[in-house]
Amino acid sequence: MLPRFHHILVPLDFTEKNQSALDVAFEIAVANQSRVTLLHVIEQIDLPGDDEVEEFTDQLRQRADRELELRGQRFAEANVAIDWKIRLGVRAREIAGYETEHGIDLIVLSSHPVDASDPARSLTTLSYQVAMLSRCPVLLVK
Repeated sequence: MLPRFHHILVPLDFTEKNQSALDVAFEIAVANQSRVTLLHVIEQIDLPGDDEVEEFTDQLRQRADRELELRGQRFAEANVAIDWKIRLGVRAREIAGYETEHGIDLIVLSSHPVDASDPARSLTTLSYQVAMLSRCPVLLVK
């Protein structure tokens, strides 16, 4: 069987729920000899020229870089091609944009179960927005 997924994108927000998505992405990457990109999007605060905002954003970037490197170690140790990126902007838009710009074959994203008593509320979450905006398959890991 030929590998189907050559480049997997895993958006992360560094919460505990991301671990399941990382585990699934790892298994798929190993089985398909895929390349993996870990992506963290920092929501941009729109106050141009504000030194405090720029300093805060730099701190968030540094933290994100450390976190992404840490989570990428498992992939590197298994000889999976791994990269990580940090983008600024609106999360769903940035994730979908990265997917389109870089030829992503699969997005693996942590999600949550839909509340059957209020399913419309679940449609406003990041994971469902990404699923709707993406052109490639999206695996929502619950």
